[in-house]
Amino acid sequence: MIETERLLLRPWKEKDRAPFAQLNTDPRVMEFLLKPLSREESDAFIDRIDAHFAEHGFGFFAAELKQDSSFAGLIGLAIPPCTVPFPFSPCVEIGWRLSASHWNQGLASEGARAVLHYAFETLQLPEIVSFTVPANKRSQRVIEKIGMTRDLAGDFDHPKVPESHPLRRHVLYRCNSTRKGPTL
Repeated sequence: MIETERLLLRPWKEKDRAPFAQLNTDPRVMEFLLKPLSREESDAFIDRIDAHFAEHGFGFFAAELKQDSSFAGLIGLAIPPCTVPFPFSPCVEIGWRLSASHWNQGLASEGARAVLHYAFETLQLPEIVSFTVPANKRSQRVIEKIGMTRDLAGDFDHPKVPESHPLRRHVLYRCNSTRKGPTL
């Protein structure tokens, strides 16, 4: 578990499945992803997260608000599967997905900053990447707030997005253990 001023980043619980499924159907949350997820797809995502934790010892944490123990979304790390051949693989990605009701409060930055610290200080990872579509300015602001740097030469076409799809192109950010971003 990782604790910040306002968040508890923790393992997933059965009670997280319903609010996570609801979050994954919100068109605002899913705007820059291929499609909203069905309940079955959302549950399968949590199952993959649990398997990732079991295999690697880290993953996407459930993000819980400390003030009222409510589910806010996910924040954490993942190794993209080898079936997704990114030009910069192997890699560890930092990511987040919060319900729209928790946007514009600094929660994504707060949680991601703590996860980045965990990645370098506890896990001793050499580098973390993050990527999103160019139009996703909200995520890019979070990425930059946590101290990651845009890799202009690293922009790429996402291999799981169809060639003609407007979300195919992605921008890449990096942060390595010698330049750890802002301190906590």
